[in-house]
Amino acid sequence: MAVHTAARTVKRGRDLRAAVFSGGRRSGTRHPLVAVAMAVPVGVLLAVCGGWHAVVVQASSVAGLMGR
Repeated sequence: MAVHTAARTVKRGRDLRAAVFSGGRRSGTRHPLVAVAMAVPVGVLLAVCGGWHAVVVQASSVAGLMGR
């Protein structure tokens, strides 16, 4: 019986941390445009700093995840 209680406590802790870090939302998925909006500024920063190869690799990875 203690095992079930411990597992439930761990799951509740994970859910609580997820809610805190996501601003109260408890969604399991993120819209693909949000992921792109997060990746593009990093790509621009790498492009400005001379990391063209890294930008190309990142863009192709994002495109692969989106199924394009």
